[in-house]
Amino acid sequence: MIVLKDILYKVAIEAVNGATDIAVNKIEFDSRKIVPNDVFVAIRGTVSNGHDFISKAIALGAKTIICDTLSQKLEQGITYIKVKDTNKALAYMAANYFGNPSGKLKLVGITGTNGKTTVASLLYQLFQKAGYKVGLLSTVKIMVDTQEYKATHTTPDSITINHYLHEMVAKGVAYCFMEVSSHGIHQQRTEALHFTGGVFTNLSHDHLDYHPTFAEYRDVKKSFFDNLPKSAFALSNIDDKNGAVMLQNTVAQKSTYALKTYADYKAQILENQLSGLLLKINSNEVWVKLIGSFNAYNVLAIYGTALALGLEGLETLRLLSNLESVSGRFEYVVSDSNITAIIDYAHTPDALENVLKTIQDIRTHNEQLITVVGCGGNRDKAKRPIMAGIASELSDKAILTSDNPREEDPEAIIQEMETGVAAQNYKKILTITDRKQAIKTACQLAQPKDIILIAGKGHETYQEIKGIRHDFDDMQLVKEILEQLHK
Repeated sequence: MIVLKDILYKVAIEAVNGATDIAVNKIEFDSRKIVPNDVFVAIRGTVSNGHDFISKAIALGAKTIICDTLSQKLEQGITYIKVKDTNKALAYMAANYFGNPSGKLKLVGITGTNGKTTVASLLYQLFQKAGYKVGLLSTVKIMVDTQEYKATHTTPDSITINHYLHEMVAKGVAYCFMEVSSHGIHQQRTEALHFTGGVFTNLSHDHLDYHPTFAEYRDVKKSFFDNLPKSAFALSNIDDKNGAVMLQNTVAQKSTYALKTYADYKAQILENQLSGLLLKINSNEVWVKLIGSFNAYNVLAIYGTALALGLEGLETLRLLSNLESVSGRFEYVVSDSNITAIIDYAHTPDALENVLKTIQDIRTHNEQLITVVGCGGNRDKAKRPIMAGIASELSDKAILTSDNPREEDPEAIIQEMETGVAAQNYKKILTITDRKQAIKTACQLAQPKDIILIAGKGHETYQEIKGIRHDFDDMQLVKEILEQLHK
């Protein structure tokens, strides 16, 4: 039996009206999911305000209401608890409800603009190969040891996080690697979690539809490290200009990684090919199946994390050499006619530039590089012209198309992208609104030895248009088209 007062531990309560020694069923912040004896937490979201649904929650059987504003009319037999911040209250209540599972395993949070999914997913792989039961909370999927669940957010809500951590503890999971987004930090979803360590990958232009300024975006990321305990480790990419900022106020044990500057974990790229990277990490060489300098940083983050968690150095290098690339992250296929198609999730200017520069480093320049790229609707508009500018500058041909237009007009998005194309590069671009047709055109234009980059969606197997998700898999589609065109 779960008693209300027990799940209120550490919640900053401002007022109570009603009993707290009552049995409760479960915690919900979605009024539509309420059943009798539930606790309803009224969250102020970006789209709707949970306080508007308190009456509905009570009608469905909620016996406890957690809110930041008390109504003038309070229902009889209902316990009302006023708190300063309902997001924060939800985080602590969820952790308490599930028995604070984050303290019963080693939880590592990975944050930054790019690389979170790769670092978290490959750490999951590496620790599995080392013989441990491992958990993963990522954009691509959620793993409880070997059981896979579908992911809906980069950082899920507090209830979902603690539910899966609880499942992990029950299955004997020793380590969990978790992507930590700026939204998740800002909305207190990671509050009340006990982290064994935190990793910073990099910071570049993204999410400025949500955060009013880049400074706030940076400071939200920094707050994750500020809140790490003394017992934790904080590992940061010191080549990034914000890498040192992340470590400024943390009490955690600090360590750094870099390619260009002095760091605790330093790498040198000896070979960079389509088949992988030969790296010298500190004094040891290792071959990995990942491609490009941006992945050299990811390898260093994984190596530093593994050592901070107690793995031996040479064994970690051996395990690194066996890791397989993550779905939709520089994933490539070579057709029978020798055309290389690369699928990558690059959906920020920095990520797109990294991928294109990586291709430039490994290509012979006796072939064409054709890039297909779009920008998502209802998201940060400022990056649209920047991404089109990068694609047109670093490609022989660039096709501007739809990504996930969501509620926006895809043609209007493409027009905004076009404004970033330099005059001398106009002759290199095509605009094709239909993404399938854009990919097909790229395949038709390609000749043997040419390279096609399809950027923006990566692992996603859908396209979201006007609130509806349509089946759409870039990799599957390009394989089919290349097979049909070049038989």
